[in-house]
Amino acid sequence: MDQARSTISKIFNGEPHSYTRFNLTQNMEGDNSQVEMKLSSDADEEVGGNGVGAHLSHNGNPKSYTNSKFGRTPKNLCFMLATILLILFIGYLIGYLVHGTKDLPQSCAAASVQFPDAPVVHETGAAPIMNWDTLKNALAQKLSASNFKSAFSDFSHSNHRAGSAGDATLGEKVVRRFTEYGIKTWTDEHFVKVQDPPLSGSNKIIFKNGIEERQNGFLSYSANGRVQGAVLYAHYGQESDFRLLRDRNINMSGRVMLIRAGLISFAEKVANAAKMKASAVLIYQDATDYPPAGTTQLFGHVHLGSGDPYTPGFPSFNHTQFPPAQSSGLPSILAQTITTRTATNILRQLEGQNVPEEWGGFNKLGSETDVITVEVNNFLTEKKIYNVFGVIEGFVDADRYVVIGAHRDAWGPGFAASTVGTGVLVELARSISEIVKKDGFKPRRSIVFASWSAGEYGSVGATEWLEGYLSSLSMKAFSYINLDGIVTGHSGFKVSASPLMYTLIEHTLKEVSLQNKAVPLLSQFGKNNWQTNVLEPMQMDSAAYPFIAFSGIPSVSFRFTSGHLDYPYFGTLLDTQEKLIATTSNQHLQLAEAAAKFAGHMALRLVHDHLLPMDLLKYEKVIRSQVIQINGKVDTVRRMQPNLIPMSMQWLFSAAGAYSRAARNLMTDIQNSDLGDVEMCRIYNDRIMSVERNFLSAYVSAKESPFRHILLGSGPHTLKGLSSHLDTLRTDRPQETTDEFRNQFALATWTIQGCAKALAGDIWPYDDDM
Repeated sequence: MDQARSTISKIFNGEPHSYTRFNLTQNMEGDNSQVEMKLSSDADEEVGGNGVGAHLSHNGNPKSYTNSKFGRTPKNLCFMLATILLILFIGYLIGYLVHGTKDLPQSCAAASVQFPDAPVVHETGAAPIMNWDTLKNALAQKLSASNFKSAFSDFSHSNHRAGSAGDATLGEKVVRRFTEYGIKTWTDEHFVKVQDPPLSGSNKIIFKNGIEERQNGFLSYSANGRVQGAVLYAHYGQESDFRLLRDRNINMSGRVMLIRAGLISFAEKVANAAKMKASAVLIYQDATDYPPAGTTQLFGHVHLGSGDPYTPGFPSFNHTQFPPAQSSGLPSILAQTITTRTATNILRQLEGQNVPEEWGGFNKLGSETDVITVEVNNFLTEKKIYNVFGVIEGFVDADRYVVIGAHRDAWGPGFAASTVGTGVLVELARSISEIVKKDGFKPRRSIVFASWSAGEYGSVGATEWLEGYLSSLSMKAFSYINLDGIVTGHSGFKVSASPLMYTLIEHTLKEVSLQNKAVPLLSQFGKNNWQTNVLEPMQMDSAAYPFIAFSGIPSVSFRFTSGHLDYPYFGTLLDTQEKLIATTSNQHLQLAEAAAKFAGHMALRLVHDHLLPMDLLKYEKVIRSQVIQINGKVDTVRRMQPNLIPMSMQWLFSAAGAYSRAARNLMTDIQNSDLGDVEMCRIYNDRIMSVERNFLSAYVSAKESPFRHILLGSGPHTLKGLSSHLDTLRTDRPQETTDEFRNQFALATWTIQGCAKALAGDIWPYDDDM
């Protein structure tokens, strides 16, 4: 047969192909390999007769060898004709046998020929879409209160501060659970610097040369040292509170500010006090906000940022590889917590001016004679922490993913702070993995489950991960769902999120409320005016905040609450299961179930639909609102000093209009497109994902101003910062700040314009009206 094939090739091609060469070339993306087949005649042309083909002939003349062996002699022609007749006969025989088999009875044919049970399904690139109602019902069936009771028991620990043995033990449990569910699991480790209480003794205060009081609670990242100054009561320590004190002509330089917990983070309170040139800050839980406070010790941190403050802007994988650095958010003044009882004793002895009527409470603010001494001796140490991850991979866009996360460390028992979130995280991983494996759901995109460490020190674990993979996460992670502190009460429900997710949240509230009638709370918020009742600004100490403000990833954080009050046991050693049961009237398991369904519905919706369910027009309202506010303040300043701001607001209005047009044009394009086109959906989704990322100012340093988001971040580069700057122009020395304002104004304007350009897609059809 070999000789016959060679002869046929000789007749039709003139001469045989003596060999075949395979050239394996790896794709640049590293995904596939291309196989290039080159025949000897091509190769001979490439190498000019001196290549591999030439070496196959011992005499260096392959043609003479071929001609001598297969010359056109009568003998060879006869042999060729016989071979062709033989092939035709064999073909006829095979056809006859096949036809005969078809005519046999079915039982006989089955005995002789094996047919596949089902046709082979070839992947086209688009995963089959499971009906949404079927999918959400499957999730509801797999989440039950009894499962959460078991999960909370498994992940409860009396001592699991970041970097401790208890923290590591819980991390290992999460790994085992993910592995049991068949989820691909991995960990990453970081060496972070944190500040703990003094190794020996404690921090202390002395009021009016009285008895020295030692405080076991502390605020991580406070400055260390000993200062003496007069006490000044500053309410919640907000900028408006200090502005009110300044309007009363009260000297705040060198004062020790006494501030109550609540409304804003500890770090923001200390930063605001430092701007007033205070020497120290004492923070306490006021009895009107935290009724059971008493002698409870309070823990927290005062880093005006997130992550390891000694590796700002880059990850803490190995300190030896990076130069010494320090976050600009570290305070320069002392900060310490004191008990409610100690604070009450101090407040009762204060003299000076009366407290503003709107503040209420005690009568006096404090005078220069109300002297107090504050001593802080916190200990800076390095700890090794672990983040744990599990992933359910998508079937279409596996490299695009939603992240669901919760921190597992706590100052003490941390039941509401971390145990509930970790339990819900693990149960969601179990439920969704079962839906994929047993119910046949094929998510289009991936779901990453993340268990963070060092969350109590300022979302350290989460932020270090963001810093370590920022360049890829900003292109691939399209949303973050935060599970920290999701159950703290039973009479209210609050959500803070990127405006892009508002519509998704609204739809989720309605769907979950219909399924979870055991918790009527959700049904009332799933109706009209839900934004007024539910939405609140995202706090800086939320783990979702660095995702959105530092990395430009749309994020959401939510919680069941007890009205306007914060959960009184956060940051204390009293955050136990018993306290949460009492606070929620023994509904904590049902509330955890409802919270898991709320988070799970959002996650599944994000990986189920062809297009990401992000509402681009929600940001149009946010931009317009802030632009109108800035314009009003500019008009006010111009009326006071006509030549102070010699520029037009038209540039900012034009940028806002450009975003609006780009968002509406994209929505129109989407409505007129074929959603079955996988590549087109991916292009649209990437443009949607670019919105949040492009609101990060490209003109500030991630080290100096980590929260670069101009609409939701913090700093002078934000639209909120521009508004605050205009307030100072009306009161302070304007000649020193006008140029700075104009510069920030220009950069913020161009950031909005740049986001609009990116959203519009290709540059050539874009109409630049600026």
